[in-house]
Amino acid sequence: MSDHDSQLDSTADLRARIDTSKPHSARFWNYFVGGKDNYEKDRELGDQIKEIFPGLVDVARTSRQFLGRAVRHLAGEQGVRQFLDIGTGLPTADNTHQVAQSVAPDARIVYVDNDPLVLAHARALLTSTPEGETAYIDADLYDPDAILREAAKTLDLSQPVALIILNTLGHVADHGTARDLVTRLMAALPSGSFLVISDSTATSEGMIAASNEYNRSGAIPYHVRSVEEIASFFDGLELLEPGVEQVTRWRAETAEPAQVDAYGAVARKP
Repeated sequence: MSDHDSQLDSTADLRARIDTSKPHSARFWNYFVGGKDNYEKDRELGDQIKEIFPGLVDVARTSRQFLGRAVRHLAGEQGVRQFLDIGTGLPTADNTHQVAQSVAPDARIVYVDNDPLVLAHARALLTSTPEGETAYIDADLYDPDAILREAAKTLDLSQPVALIILNTLGHVADHGTARDLVTRLMAALPSGSFLVISDSTATSEGMIAASNEYNRSGAIPYHVRSVEEIASFFDGLELLEPGVEQVTRWRAETAEPAQVDAYGAVARKP
């Protein structure tokens, strides 16, 4: 069997695992950012959420913009050349590898997700510059050891790595467990590494209502947290200015950034 035939079989296996009978967070988010890789159940839920809390669309889009600003800063001003992006989501525009390699063509990026549709599209759509490298891992956030073991095939874990976890930790119901997972991942990375996190927050009645409606849909639940809980993921790290802030206000490129119910930050491991 040729490599091409093997890849086709692998993609077919992934697509066979896709459950379209209920919404999925990656596809739901893809609908909100204007993507086409979603199904009827995802769109139905998206339309219901828009009726309850239209601001969630802004959260989806501005969180993506936060990712771009954070990655550009790390690849440019901080000189980071390795990125580990957990909870990748479906490929759209300005993915982590595109942003990083536009600044540093030799950057290496490892994506981690366990949604079959995400993985099928990642293999088909995400590429790399000749100088850099991009890899994809089918793994779960709850298994940091497996993530790190597979990531080490592409990244040099003795050198600084930017760990990116966007809009993913909300799927971990227990806050202590979520903190432990982040701690275990960062413990394996050397001094000079960075942590980038953003998540939706329980900072308005609308966001709380939207979260409750989402969790009743049959999708994997997503738990919005307080700003203080988001900040606790960065304990022991050195926060970059402006600290834990609304994603629209983190190194904002506009004079009057929009108010959104999502907070994030970037911090360095001393």
